[in-house]
Amino acid sequence: MDEEFKKNLKKFKKMAKLKDYIKKPQVIIVGRSNVGKSTLVRLITNKNVRVGKKPGVTLKINKYDMGNYILVDLPGFGFMTGIDKKVQDKIKDKIVKYIEDNAEKIACSIILIDAKAFPEIVDRWDKRDEIPIDIEMFDFLNELELNPLILVNKMDKIKKNLWDRHLDNIVELFGYPAPWRQWLDIVVVGSLKNIIGLKNITYKINNYVELYYKNY
Repeated sequence: MDEEFKKNLKKFKKMAKLKDYIKKPQVIIVGRSNVGKSTLVRLITNKNVRVGKKPGVTLKINKYDMGNYILVDLPGFGFMTGIDKKVQDKIKDKIVKYIEDNAEKIACSIILIDAKAFPEIVDRWDKRDEIPIDIEMFDFLNELELNPLILVNKMDKIKKNLWDRHLDNIVELFGYPAPWRQWLDIVVVGSLKNIIGLKNITYKINNYVELYYKNY
């Protein structure tokens, strides 16, 4: 086998691999900074992902090849430590543009929220007569029919006997009537630091990925 043939074969394999990569559906992860996105990515991929206590650790778009789909970790939106508001707005625009440009490739989307902080955030925004970015993003994902899942993380911060009442409130804030248990197809209860909710979210991801391949 001459060197030229080896070189062309290597190039062909690389192009074939790239073509296969491009065809794979995407699963995107969105959410405010510091809600557990990086933790979720680490648990799904089994790779070391930088997890920070300060908001705004993930500022770029990270992609992970999961074999039958591409996991996409989008930058956190909302407040980010040490980052100018104009830059924060640019990051939000970058997220929206990425989603719009790749909508046809997206099998499902996951929006993470902090169980304890979310109702407080919504209340603050309501007082300003504004729609919280989390709800705005969820509605945007729904409009594009990107099968959004709400992963309610950090439920360990809520007393167990108050879970149902708290989750009822959260689904109502997203515009769905209580009780929350009727929305198990879109709501995942989690405490990622305790690995709670991981099995459920990966099950839902795989179902949507399979559905994507059937339809496309």
